[in-house]
Formats: sequence, C-alpha cells, structure tokens
Amino acid sequence: MKAIILCAGYGNRMLPLTNNYQKSMLPIHGTPLLEYIIEGLKYAGFEDLIFVVGYLKEQVINYFNKGSRFNINIEYVEQTELNGTGGALLLCEDLILEEHFFLTWGDILVPYLIYKKVYDTYREEKNDFILVSNYQENLQKGCAIYCEGNFCTKMVEKPPKNESDETKLNNCGIFILSKDIFEILKEINYSKRGELEIPDAISRGIQEYNWKVRVIKMKDGEFRGDFGDPAIYKKLNEKKNWLNDLKPSH
Repeated sequence: MKAIILCAGYGNRMLPLTNNYQKSMLPIHGTPLLEYIIEGLKYAGFEDLIFVVGYLKEQVINYFNKGSRFNINIEYVEQTELNGTGGALLLCEDLILEEHFFLTWGDILVPYLIYKKVYDTYREEKNDFILVSNYQENLQKGCAIYCEGNFCTKMVEKPPKNESDETKLNNCGIFILSKDIFEILKEINYSKRGELEIPDAISRGIQEYNWKVRVIKMKDGEFRGDFGDPAIYKKLNEKKNWLNDLKPSH
C-alpha cells in the first residue's frame, strides 16, 4: 500500500518561520518534521511514499531525493494550485494502483504505534475507510468527528460552539482511504475557504453512499504534535521528553 504525505502548503500560520522553511521541513531537535513522519510510517510497514510538494519543494526533494538513504521509495507530485487537501489528493490518482492508500497531513506527528494501528486495523478488519481522531477540547479550531460506536456518522469543519459540545473528537489528519474518494472529490464544491476538502468528501460518502468509516480514537492526553501552531512548535523544540512518547519502547 502506498502512503501519501501532503507537504505543499505555504504554512501561513507559522510565519515568519516558513519564510525560510517548508512547514514539513521545520527542524525539531535537528531533524526535519517530515523525517519523523517517515520513520513512523516505516515502523508501520510502509515503504512506497508519495510526497505532494509545492511551496519550497526543493527543500523536500533535495533532502529526501528518491528515498534510498531512508530505505524507502519516494514519488513526487507538484501541487501548483494550492486548492486544498482534496485538490492535492486528486493529483495522486494515477499513482494509486491498489484499491486503498494511506494518507497523512505533513504537519501532524503522532506516536509511531498509531500509524501501525491504522495499518493493522485495515489488514484485520478490511475497512475501506479509516480515520484517526484525537481528543480536543476546542473543536471550533478543528474538524469535529461524530461517531456511533467505532464508526463516523459525520465530519464538521470548525463547528459552532453549540454543536461542538456534542463531541470532543477532532480529525487528526491520518487516514486509509478507498480509491472511491477520487470520484467524490471530482463532484463536491469548493468550501468557504475556496478549497476542496477531504472531510467534505468523506462526509458526502457517508451520507450519500453509506460509506462505513472506521474511527481509531486517540486517548485524551496522547501525544499529537500540530506543527501548524507556532506555540506548540516552540514548546516541542524546547523540550525533548515527548520524543519518548513518539518511538516505541520495544
């Protein structure tokens, strides 16, 4: 199974740091964020990766090349029009030869065991769609995940306060998806942000095509590094204890 990492955006929330760095290449204790993500995917069993690049793409390409130094295979797709996560994903359609693929945002880092749990769950349960949720108090800054049991009933981007009180599950930005999502991405409208949004496509699949979307729920307090937040980046760069949460102890 191929794994796609989205790392094309400008990283406006991370200015002025992203004047000089592609957001996914921001250094964390001397190592680019993207390298940590790759190590996690390798631990889970992924070897064939697709990077969607755009802004400061040379930083990513020059550092990772074709991936041989990291014992992986990397293909590159360039997103010249930064029209959202869905727009980025559509560029990868011709490179996905199997029925399913893994996807992660390029500015999110979780414990390596989470990546493995996603892949293991797919292999054991044969789910067409899996998403990871993390516990978050303020969902007005995220994407709320509503569930019945272990399956998603809907996703709402930045819900109003009265709706966000119904759930504390946020879209973590890590998925396994069926190729069926490409057709829906071609049909949906652009969001209010002027972007094609993967959560919008998943929600439509649930509502109109009865997709069963398995949710893997991270625990309250479980490590999740959001490198779209300058305060979190600063904190993680000042401390090293979180690295112990990242890598398996065995």
